[in-house]
Amino acid sequence: MKESKWNEHVILVDADYVDKVAFGLTVNFERMIGRRIPQADMAKWLECVALDGGLRPIDRGERPEVRGERNVQVVLLHKHQQMKNFIPGAFDELDGKAFIGPLGEFQISCVPVEDLTTMEDLFVDSMQIIANAAEVKRLIVVPDAEHIYNNVREGLRHADEEKHITVLTMQPMQGGNFRQEILGYSLMAALGIRADEINSKS
Repeated sequence: MKESKWNEHVILVDADYVDKVAFGLTVNFERMIGRRIPQADMAKWLECVALDGGLRPIDRGERPEVRGERNVQVVLLHKHQQMKNFIPGAFDELDGKAFIGPLGEFQISCVPVEDLTTMEDLFVDSMQIIANAAEVKRLIVVPDAEHIYNNVREGLRHADEEKHITVLTMQPMQGGNFRQEILGYSLMAALGIRADEINSKS
């Protein structure tokens, strides 16, 4: 995890937690709107997370295929072999892959939690390493906020105020040295759940 070079924009994710939340949303909304909900689109979800973190589309002009204008580094921490509610979801398939969209090129790394540590420790340690890296300008954090939010909040307490740090949680939490956004919105978009479907049932 102690990479010598990070990108300016980094997304750090507890992938097991996000997969669990996606499953819960799928079960609840299938019952509510009365249709099958497909697996979440991984690329769409990451783009929505990046938008929540403050990134905006690049003006590519006449050359939409140009690479290298902006790189977004995605780090998925995991204990399981795959995210069952995402496509693609197998970590051995996702690791080292990249895709290009309106926000830039997303480069995915999958990091397993080894036996000698815990997800909580690896997540907080990784978050602090990334937050303290001089080259990182924007950090978007998706933790298991139900269990480690206080550790995340404390871990970012001394982060450089010049950095754009956003923490995504399922509900508003006590504030800290970062912005907050609601995780559920990006997951609903990736699952293809539309606001008009929900409104028609309310």
